[in-house]
Amino acid sequence: MPASPVLAIDIGGTKTSAALVDGTSVLVSRRIETARGAGADTWLDAIVETASCWRGRFDRAGVAVTGRIAEGRWSALNPDILPVPDNFPLVATLGERLGVPVMAANDAQAAAWGEFRFGAGQGRDMIFVTVSTGVGGGLVFGGRLITGRGGLAGHLGQLLVDPLDGERRLEDLASGSALGRAALQDGRWADPPAVFAAASTGDAVAAALIDRVALPLVRSFRSLQLLLDPDCFVIGGGIGLAAGFLDRLRGMVRDLPRDYRPEFRTAALGAEAGLIGIADLSRTSPTSATEVDQ
Repeated sequence: MPASPVLAIDIGGTKTSAALVDGTSVLVSRRIETARGAGADTWLDAIVETASCWRGRFDRAGVAVTGRIAEGRWSALNPDILPVPDNFPLVATLGERLGVPVMAANDAQAAAWGEFRFGAGQGRDMIFVTVSTGVGGGLVFGGRLITGRGGLAGHLGQLLVDPLDGERRLEDLASGSALGRAALQDGRWADPPAVFAAASTGDAVAAALIDRVALPLVRSFRSLQLLLDPDCFVIGGGIGLAAGFLDRLRGMVRDLPRDYRPEFRTAALGAEAGLIGIADLSRTSPTSATEVDQ
């Protein structure tokens, strides 16, 4: 008897997606705004309501979230992205509300697994990087998703940069939020998409703002290349997938010797990488995620 689809959920800093996923096929999906200030219980209420019309069509759920997952509990690493309460019992709470087994993982870790299994990083030692509201990452080496003892491995946005300037995090300088703040300070653009649109027409100031986001990323990637020597970096997220952004990253490493030059690939699964990855994780159950049976 064929397995039922998985209810896959992706909770981000600005939006929450829910879908029924069968392998690499997203059969049906819905997207709602993440009510940032409403709290975790309200976020889960919205998910349960969104998925209510699919009851009986799924026999398990996987939830990918911004922040850290450790033993089924959810905590924020950067509350500015989403103010998650510390050690919120995500797996137990959502499992009780849905009435099915639930698995949870960090959203970028889930997307990394999706890209390794089905996308741009198939069969490769790879680092997945999502550049979106914040910056996240996932490591797949030797066919295993590496999450570390406490679920921290791959959280690239938390890397410290400019340590003499208040130990700022990478995502403070190199994310959609950072680009949005720069756009507002300039006063000509309302949001990152407007900056990219202006850059595509040759606006030098808009291009410089994007480069300000790209450069700290590239410097971090060069360090990671020396530390871990992955076959490739797979780039996703709203900023990472924006027109021209990957070309900027490639241009910034073009003159490096070949053996030291990071290889950048576009995430093949696009915005659905996290949904497809967490659905597959919930089926294959590697050591990277946490599940509770009902």
